[in-house]
Amino acid sequence: MSAEQEKGAALTPGCSPGRAGAVPVSFAAAFKVWTRIGFLSFGGPAGQIALMHREIVEEQKWLTEDEFLNALNFSMLLPGPEAMQLATYSGWRLHGIPGGLAAGLMVVIPGALVVLALSIVYAVFGQVPLVEAAFIGIKAAVLVIVIEALLKISKHALHKAAHWIIAAAAFIAIFFFDVPFPLIVLGAGIIGFLLPGRAEASVDDGAPGVSIGDTVKTIATWLSIWILPLLAIALLLGPDHVLAQIGLFFSKLAVVTFGGAYAVLAYMGQAAVETHGWLNPGEMLDGLGLAETTPGPLILVTEFVGYLAAARSSGEHSLLMGLAGAAVTLWATFAPCFLWIFAGAPYVERIGQSAKLKAALQGITAAVVGVILNLSLWFSLHVLMPGIEQRWVGIFRYWVPPESGADLVAVVLSVVALIALLFLKQGVIRTLTLCAGLATLWHFVG
Repeated sequence: MSAEQEKGAALTPGCSPGRAGAVPVSFAAAFKVWTRIGFLSFGGPAGQIALMHREIVEEQKWLTEDEFLNALNFSMLLPGPEAMQLATYSGWRLHGIPGGLAAGLMVVIPGALVVLALSIVYAVFGQVPLVEAAFIGIKAAVLVIVIEALLKISKHALHKAAHWIIAAAAFIAIFFFDVPFPLIVLGAGIIGFLLPGRAEASVDDGAPGVSIGDTVKTIATWLSIWILPLLAIALLLGPDHVLAQIGLFFSKLAVVTFGGAYAVLAYMGQAAVETHGWLNPGEMLDGLGLAETTPGPLILVTEFVGYLAAARSSGEHSLLMGLAGAAVTLWATFAPCFLWIFAGAPYVERIGQSAKLKAALQGITAAVVGVILNLSLWFSLHVLMPGIEQRWVGIFRYWVPPESGADLVAVVLSVVALIALLFLKQGVIRTLTLCAGLATLWHFVG
C-alpha cells in the first residue's frame, strides 16, 4: 500500500486513526457493542475492564493488545472512572468525537438508569432483599470474568522479569500499604524509563497529529460544556441551594479522583455524611453496595448520594427534586471525563514513536497490572466473604474474614460461572443470567 493509500485509509470514517487499513466499523455496529457493554459491565473497574478487553480486543478486534493497554494506561492516569474513559477513548479511535460520546455515554447510561430506579425504591421502601440476592449471582459470575481478563492482560503486558517485579511491587504497595495510585504510576514510569534495553520506537502508522491550538480549543469547548450549566444553576437558584451545592461538590470530586472510584470513596462518604449531612453512615454503605452490584462505573454511587440529598432537601421525599439531584450529579461527574479524553487522546497516538516514552509506558503498564490485581482481589474478597474487614498494624494493612466465614452461595455460584464460562463457553450474557437466576432461586428456597 502506498503512503497516499495508507493516509486515506487512516482517515476513512470507521477506521481506527492509528491503524492504517483497518477494517471499517459502522457507527451502528459499534453503538450496539457499547450498549451491550453498558448493560453487562458489572463488577466495578475490574469487571468493566475485563469485559471491554473481551469485547474490544478478543471478539471485535478493534484494538490490538498494545493499543488497549496504552489506552488503559492513559485512562488510569486521568481523574475519573477509568473504565468509562477507556470506552470513550476506544470509541474516539473508531469514529472520532461522535464515537467517543456514544461509547462513553452508553457505558454509563444503563447503569445510571438502574441506580436511579433503585435509589427511588431505596428512598421509599429501604433495602430490597430479592434484588440483593440476584446481584450475588451476578457478582459471582463477574468474579470469573475478572480473573480471566487479568490472566490475559498479564500475559501480554509483562514482557520482562523487571516488568513482573514492577507489577508485584505495585500490588504490594497498594494492597498492603495503601500507597496513593499517582505515586505508584510515577515510580513505575521512572523505573521503566531507566531500565536498560529500552523499547524500540514504533514507526508512524498514520496516527493523526494535533496542534496546541486545537488542544486549547478542545479544552475550552468541553470546559464550557461542563461548567456553564452548573454555573447557571448556581446563578438561578443561589449558591446555597442543594442543587448548586451538589454541582460544586461533585465537580471538585471529578478533578481529584485519581486512581478510580476506590481512591475517593472514603473522602466522598465522609463529606456527604459529616460535612453536608445528606446521608447517614449506614445509607452511605448501602449506596456503595448498590453501585458495586449494578452495571456501570462504581462512581455511580455519586448518583445515589445526589438523589437522596436533593430528594430530602425539603424535609419530605420529593421525586422531582431527587431526579434533578441525580441529573446534576451525573453531569458534574461524567462531563469532565470527555474533556480529559478528547484533549489528551491525540497525544496518546504518538507515545509509541518515542523509545524513552514507550519504555516508561511499559513500566506503567506493568504497574497497572498490579493495580488491576489489587482491584480483582478486593472484589473477590468482598464477593466471597461479605463483611470482611481491613485492619492496620502501623502502615501495614491486612484483612480479617468475618466470623461466619465464606459465603457458601457465592462460592458455589462462582464455581458454576467458572464451568459455564471457561469450560462450556456459554458467553457472558448466559453466564450472568444463569448465576442471577440460581441466586434468586436460592433466595426463595432459603
